[in-house]
Amino acid sequence: MDGQRTHKGNPLRASFYFDLGSPYAWLSAERIDRLFEESELEPPEWKPVLLGGLFREFGRGSWAETEARDEGIAEIESRAAEYGLPAVKWPEPWPDSYLYAMRAATWADQQGHGVTFALTAFRHAFVDGFDLSRPEHVQAAAALDGLDPEELDRAVQDLPAKEGLKAATAEAASHGVSGVPSFLVDGQVFWGDDRLDEALVAAADA
Repeated sequence: MDGQRTHKGNPLRASFYFDLGSPYAWLSAERIDRLFEESELEPPEWKPVLLGGLFREFGRGSWAETEARDEGIAEIESRAAEYGLPAVKWPEPWPDSYLYAMRAATWADQQGHGVTFALTAFRHAFVDGFDLSRPEHVQAAAALDGLDPEELDRAVQDLPAKEGLKAATAEAASHGVSGVPSFLVDGQVFWGDDRLDEALVAAADA
């Protein structure tokens, strides 16, 4: 995929909101551009957001910290197999805090590597089992994507990455995005990997 593509001036372009700590978002990330392209639609804009920020905004928490954890893990593993993806290797611990990782994703997007870095980082987490709450694992994913790990480490401490992530999260919340993955199509939010096909139909209709 072309991580350096840009599309501007299309107000109907779909948006894909994700957090690198979300395995459901990983499932969608592996499929979304291909599905849009097969439907001869402009690929969506990938938007990194901080899931913890959305949780605070909407008074929610992670299913992975409830009694639904085992059921959710089993569902994700089943879907990965159904989609033809590698077997899930769960990071330890999971979930954790992904603020550093999401600032890194924001910086990568600002460098024109938004899609490729996100996919690399997702796979580093859920295929290879690396904990993205640890900066060195995020830096390793950056190196795999051809980015400078030291430059990334400096960038996540600077205002453009911090403010960019904060603004994107607030913008997502303003549209009613309360979790990830979410897909915004013509003002309508579709929340969940299981609603990607609905979002695709809506994009085609738009």
